[in-house]
Amino acid sequence: MTFSNTYNGSKSITGFILLGFTYTGEIQKLLFMLLFTIYILTLLGNGSIICAVYCDERIHTPMYILLANFSFLEICYASTTVPNMLVNFFSETKVISFSGCFLQFYFFFSLGAVECFFLAIMAFDRYLAICRPLHYHTIMTRHLRTSLVVSCWIFGFLWFPIPIIFISKLSFCGPKIIDHILCDPSPILVLTCTPAPMMEFACSFLSSMILVIPFFFIIGTYALVLKAVLKIPSGRGQRKAFSTCGSHLVVVSLFYGSAMVIYMRPRSGQKTDTQKVVTLFYSMVTPFLNPFIYSLRNKEMKDALKKVLGYENESLCKRYLLRSS
Repeated sequence: MTFSNTYNGSKSITGFILLGFTYTGEIQKLLFMLLFTIYILTLLGNGSIICAVYCDERIHTPMYILLANFSFLEICYASTTVPNMLVNFFSETKVISFSGCFLQFYFFFSLGAVECFFLAIMAFDRYLAICRPLHYHTIMTRHLRTSLVVSCWIFGFLWFPIPIIFISKLSFCGPKIIDHILCDPSPILVLTCTPAPMMEFACSFLSSMILVIPFFFIIGTYALVLKAVLKIPSGRGQRKAFSTCGSHLVVVSLFYGSAMVIYMRPRSGQKTDTQKVVTLFYSMVTPFLNPFIYSLRNKEMKDALKKVLGYENESLCKRYLLRSS
């Protein structure tokens, strides 16, 4: 199917054509099933963490409450793009309305900004727990935690609206084909009737800053954590301190590593397929992996998940029956 011809031949189509993945036949079906499975597991995995933290009072601590909020954020983040992407696999026109495209643009990048801020305050929480253990609970109060979480959402959703409003008011020419899996500013600006270098610069600058500022804050925070950990005399204490930070560092590396490949490098030298795969990784694969990363080496989270899934109650019943017999 030639989408430009389809568009030109149909006056009823109003909006953009979001190509997504253009595979056909068995490859299309296999990729659809893979992404659909990953999306469902993302919802279940992050939902399980939220339920575990909510139901188990033993882990009603700032670290796990932040993790539950982060899991909710990951569900929202994946849901801004994946459902539309899955529908597009079997859509003949692959059309997304102008309003739908710019709403996706806004929510995807706003939630991405919220995630950057969230990763920063989670690093700050680990810094307080390791470097200021005696003052941790007096500093990381419920009020401060709530203020930090609310601030992340507010600043995240205030980061991109102005450039998005200006871009939405531009005129678009040609077949309006976006060769991407989501409404990204770079392929959208290519479709404008007149070049808009200032808008392209503004989007690139804002995307870079939302990555760079929290990233360097996290790097600085963990430099102080590393300095404090190396002062711990026992090897066991050092391993315990590193284990509390290890999961968060892995998530930071996966998210920032893939996002920086896209938004911190010149777009002109990037192949379209590479952009799609890397964008898919940080927008879908990373939210899918997060529940496994945070629970794999965390005994408290494992116990809480077992309680939610009923394993703990089942084991208690078995012990009771054995004692009774």
